[in-house]
Amino acid sequence: MGGLTRPMSNPSRPTFPEMPAPPASSAAARKVMLANRGADTKPEVALRSALHRRGLRFRKHLAPVASLRCRADIVFRPQRIAVFVDGCFWHRCPEHATFPRANGEWWRSKLDATWERDRRNDALLQAAGWTVIRVWEHEAPETAAQRIAEAVARACEGRGTPPPGSRGGASDARRVRSQPQMTTPDDLCLSSAERRGDRV
Repeated sequence: MGGLTRPMSNPSRPTFPEMPAPPASSAAARKVMLANRGADTKPEVALRSALHRRGLRFRKHLAPVASLRCRADIVFRPQRIAVFVDGCFWHRCPEHATFPRANGEWWRSKLDATWERDRRNDALLQAAGWTVIRVWEHEAPETAAQRIAEAVARACEGRGTPPPGSRGGASDARRVRSQPQMTTPDDLCLSSAERRGDRV
């Protein structure tokens, strides 16, 4: 897909030093770390619900490019849009990034490597023809969903097919972007083959 081939060394794998994780600085810190989920986090579920309310359907937890070890949280395959819902701590949010003082050197190395991996994956996906959308966990779900709905509409326009909820021309496309609640699943620009399979 997009001319990518499986690399000898995985470019999406974090590059922080090969050293064991240090022991938790406290019982409370250990409890917090163990409670972290890798998928179906509250911000992710809230965003999916907001997209559903707009009539949008998509795949979840899917690798957009088979040769790249990178799973997006939400994937619009026909429109080639990959959405990642990033936690402010783990992905170094510019507004809320923090570095723990306890075991600080290890944490800084790990979080820096995650940031570098994200930028590397973004570049590889874009080179393969995908649009990458990053949503921070602090972002309002409805605001993020609106951003994504507009990107899906633009992608459909680029394919020469009606945007979600539109049965007409450019004026209808503008109306869809300003009123995403009018979209319906049956209006998505999907082929019959693309409608089959695991989607939500």
